[in-house]
Amino acid sequence: MHDDLLARAKAWLAEDPDADTRAELAALIDAEDHAELTARFSGTLQFGTAGLRGELGAGPLRMNRSVVIRAAAGLAAYLKAQGHPDGLVVIGYDARHKSEDFARDTAAVMTGAGLRAAVLPRPLPTPVLAFAIRHLGAVAGVEVTASHNPPRDNGYKVYLGDGSQIVPPADAGIAAEIAAVRSLDDVPRPTTGWQTLDDSVLDAYLARTDAVLSADSPRTARTVYTAMHGVGRDTLLAAFARAGFPEPVLVTEQAEPDPDFPTVAFPNPEEPGAMDLAFAKARGTEPDLVIANDPDADRCAVAVPAGGDWRMLRGDEVGALLAAHLVTRGARGTFAESIVSSSLLGRIAGKAGLPYEETLTGFKWIARVEGLRYGYEEALGYCVDPEGVRDKDGITAALLITELASALKEEGRTLLDLLDDLAVEHGLHATDQLSVRVEDLSVIAAAMHRLREQPPTRLAGLPVTDAEDLTRGTDTLPPTDGLRYTLDGARVIVRPSGTEPKLKCYLEVVVPVAGPSGLPEARAKADELLTALKRDLSAAAGI
Repeated sequence: MHDDLLARAKAWLAEDPDADTRAELAALIDAEDHAELTARFSGTLQFGTAGLRGELGAGPLRMNRSVVIRAAAGLAAYLKAQGHPDGLVVIGYDARHKSEDFARDTAAVMTGAGLRAAVLPRPLPTPVLAFAIRHLGAVAGVEVTASHNPPRDNGYKVYLGDGSQIVPPADAGIAAEIAAVRSLDDVPRPTTGWQTLDDSVLDAYLARTDAVLSADSPRTARTVYTAMHGVGRDTLLAAFARAGFPEPVLVTEQAEPDPDFPTVAFPNPEEPGAMDLAFAKARGTEPDLVIANDPDADRCAVAVPAGGDWRMLRGDEVGALLAAHLVTRGARGTFAESIVSSSLLGRIAGKAGLPYEETLTGFKWIARVEGLRYGYEEALGYCVDPEGVRDKDGITAALLITELASALKEEGRTLLDLLDDLAVEHGLHATDQLSVRVEDLSVIAAAMHRLREQPPTRLAGLPVTDAEDLTRGTDTLPPTDGLRYTLDGARVIVRPSGTEPKLKCYLEVVVPVAGPSGLPEARAKADELLTALKRDLSAAAGI
């Protein structure tokens, strides 16, 4: 086995086009580091509906140029088999380590395969790439990004010509073509022949951002903004300037793209500590809102003044606020969300007489809802302009929430006041998450197995009225690895994360509210129930 492992590593080294990973792998081979070589060569990074995502480094189980070239070759073969022999593939990338190299390799492979390739002019937000696919009439798009993963990671996200991310069976079709690539020597990679786009695509995207706002709306809310060391700053500032909002005050320590993300443990606005610098800036400047994008700017986080300090709004709260705002503005079309997001959206849509749909987790599903007008997911993802961007978009979401804050400000009210109104009207919908990050993925499998073998009958003192194993699918949902428990006045969903080594449990309780004076009591009851749900679910799952 040892000799076989060394032979595979040497064969990989012989065709690795990257000096950095060649040096790294050669050192491991010279040291005969069996454990590390096994960790890199005991399989291949699997291409799925999230594309590829993993740690940077040498070998088939890491993100590197060899893996990306194979992925691009597989995608090219798939597109040709689908009847697009000379279709256009548009490629975007973020500011992470190796992102530009991976984008250039993809363009070279597409060109070598007889397709046409166009690369965005510099690191830009993921929604600009999602927009560019349909704007340019491309047959596919690739975004090189690991979104809000740790600095050591990178990823490869694939969209088809409808401008939304791939779903089955396209993922399996592409994966089969990737597996058929025998050697990198079989993949032609010319050094020229693709197009590097100018700013006209970005300008067209920015022109569309105006359309998410009402022509005559107030534009007075003041914001503090952090790009979280990512690529959002310039595009967001340009969009805000076009809209006529006050110029956002930048969190300067996080404003420049930096692939090492020096000021945060995880560059995700939801992670503890990630917003500390933004809140410090807000305490000094007293804006109406704090807005954060994640590093590829497809997510948007919002914080508001509360009780003398700053409070992050949950994704579900922002999701409901944007929905209520669109309803007030007379939006028509389907409102959609994933099953792990708050059921409040369904109640808002129902009261407004609008169609409503629930999908599996991920914007690849939300974006495919027929007649979509608005879609959101609790993990800070919002699609407010599905005609322009069929994916989550942290730039247009930031514009729309700032418009809503401006309209409320004119009335002497805040986003929190509107949340109170929604709670009185529809019941207090309180959500929380129990999220367990693991080193060993078998911990997740064991927890899921335990819950399947012994499903809980009561949680937080509430009887479980329905326990669904979502691997079987439902009347409206295709199969997925997840469990859903419906309780009297609560709901719990348990699923492994699709992009990180985490087990995620999504909790929601709904508490009726008699009137504005009943809100404090309803909140206290909701907190109590959520705490008890977390405790009982942890025990049931053995985590």
